[in-house]
Amino acid sequence: VDNSNSTETPAIASMSTMALYPPEFLRVSCHGTQIRPRIRFPYALCTMMIIIFLDFLLIFKLYEQKKILKFHREMDPTPKQTRTKEDMFLQIQTPSVAQSAIPSSRPSNLRFDRLQPSDQELVKENRFEFGQFVAREALLDEEYWTAAWLRAESHWEDRTNERYVENFKRKFADQEFNALKRRCTIQHGQKSICIVTVEKQDKNKKRTVLKSVVGTLDLSIRYLSHGETFPGEQTKTPLFCSINRTEMNRYGYVANLCVAKPARRRGIASNMLHFAVEMAKINGAPQVFVHVHRMNQPAQELYQKLGFEMVEMACPQLEEDQTYLFCCKL
Repeated sequence: VDNSNSTETPAIASMSTMALYPPEFLRVSCHGTQIRPRIRFPYALCTMMIIIFLDFLLIFKLYEQKKILKFHREMDPTPKQTRTKEDMFLQIQTPSVAQSAIPSSRPSNLRFDRLQPSDQELVKENRFEFGQFVAREALLDEEYWTAAWLRAESHWEDRTNERYVENFKRKFADQEFNALKRRCTIQHGQKSICIVTVEKQDKNKKRTVLKSVVGTLDLSIRYLSHGETFPGEQTKTPLFCSINRTEMNRYGYVANLCVAKPARRRGIASNMLHFAVEMAKINGAPQVFVHVHRMNQPAQELYQKLGFEMVEMACPQLEEDQTYLFCCKL
């Protein structure tokens, strides 16, 4: 049979052409029957549906967060720009029902509207007057809380653009207040003093305690461990060595120095440090130490002006922390 004149030639050509299409199209066999392809679910469509589902979950979560934030704003209508230390104190003192069940170490007599006490009401020992300010040991719980709030503001000073920064500052101040009270009341061979700088009383103007405190720092009286020449020195000491509580091993340690922004560049930091050094001397410490960040050049210059010198031996082991250790011999 001459296949060149056969009528099956177009069918064969057609079959070979259709075989080039994807399997979703019908194919024709050589016998003229149609073969229905297996149904395949497109991977692209599956991926798209998963993405849409995840987007929906994200939108729902953001919506819920927005509702929560709206609720808190309605409960606390004070504009952010007008909030003061008193406002933050009120929010801490009026917790929600859920928070009120949590025990707190804050005393019940802590009042944000308490007026600054007169000089006659305070013990005049261990105080240092300069200009219109007085540096002394914190005596009132409101002074401890304001010191904690100043530290919170200083800690978050360069991160004002972060979300929920006010909540973080409030939480930080609350935790620091409790820690301050514990450090200054619980003593295990060590003494901790919270030093504050307050504005002198004005006879014609009454101010609250929270508005009178403009600076703060911590002074601790500690003892060097056996074999140490400076705090934190890495020495080969016995596993169960005891602290040598002699006068020569006693030292003062300064930390958490901060001044309120409106009161800066008025000599408050340097005078507080001077008072802290004198307090360390009164408590029998022959030297005072302080850690300073390596990038904080103004602070390094401040300590050097007051007689502090860098402890060169401590530099290698403090490289990871990016700090220097300064010491003032008394």
